[in-house]
Amino acid sequence: MRTLVPFDALTPKSRLEPVLSADEREGFARRMLEDVLAAVGGAGGDPLVVATAPVECDAPTVVDDRPLSVAVNDRLDAGTAVVMADLALATPRTLRAFFAASGDVVIAPGLGGGTNALVVRDASFRTDYYGTSYLDHLRIAHERGLSVREVDAARLAVDVDEPRDLADVLLRGEGESAAWLRERGVRLRDSNGRGRATRSRTE
Repeated sequence: MRTLVPFDALTPKSRLEPVLSADEREGFARRMLEDVLAAVGGAGGDPLVVATAPVECDAPTVVDDRPLSVAVNDRLDAGTAVVMADLALATPRTLRAFFAASGDVVIAPGLGGGTNALVVRDASFRTDYYGTSYLDHLRIAHERGLSVREVDAARLAVDVDEPRDLADVLLRGEGESAAWLRERGVRLRDSNGRGRATRSRTE
């Protein structure tokens, strides 16, 4: 399945600043991108990275610095998937099941109301990634009379944006992203029964 993977190559993961430096945020974003590309490829997907600036990776890449919805919609045809580049928990098995789910539009919602992955089988569907895009995409599909399948998968629900999200990467990440964090001293600590990512380093 043709799979668009949007990637911010300019200022990636700025909200991780309390834990990672600018160079580290760029490096971590690249590791997550590679993990996502490996998962997409392992699931039988044919990835195309839509990046805001040139980036070297293990997939064809096109540079498009326009707003996300515009960049995606210009490439969105029937039978296209969209998988975000920060789904560090995604695995081939999870994406294989996601790609195979029935529906004109298949949605994997993020925990905060975003849309972490889509499968679009009707070319009339257009994305809108502003605000709570999950609700917007349900509305757009309804307005066009399209059937919707929601896939409630934990490994697709976590997009890594905030320091608290790093705990999930350390807990369940199976790719290079988790190893990269551990190499830089990011560790999982128990905090009142909840996992929390902390870092000990000498500046």
